[in-house]
Amino acid sequence: MASHTATVEWRRGSQPFLDNKYGRAHVWTFDGGARIDASSSPHVVRAPLSNPDHVDPEEAYVAALSSCHMLWFLSIAAANGYRVDTYRDEAVGHMTRNANGKQWVSRVELRPRIVFSGTRLPDPSDVQRMHHEAHAECFLANSVRTEVCVLPA
Repeated sequence: MASHTATVEWRRGSQPFLDNKYGRAHVWTFDGGARIDASSSPHVVRAPLSNPDHVDPEEAYVAALSSCHMLWFLSIAAANGYRVDTYRDEAVGHMTRNANGKQWVSRVELRPRIVFSGTRLPDPSDVQRMHHEAHAECFLANSVRTEVCVLPA
């Protein structure tokens, strides 16, 4: 089985720390060399201690679930002979409180909008079946407690 790595790095620099007034900006680096500027969510820690221009872990979580689903959907569509021209998902993650009062991402709604072309086009039931199969195959959807819902156009 594969292993996946990420390096997450934060540095205090000259910032105070013990007063809890330190910047939350940090960097994610991946094995291929991609670097992502990250920060806590400004919904959790207000700017300027958070940087709203950076990706926060909750957004990354939603994007990762969406990306995993999309990649499986594309593979399944190709295997079924359906040519996909574009796939766009404006996914939304919803934070709620659990039974212990802790916040969590309880629901992620995937909202894929897909354009097909060619002589073989799927009907709505084919698209629904491929989404169901993609959800069942997605490694991340199989790894989380979060409810992942697909709300296609």
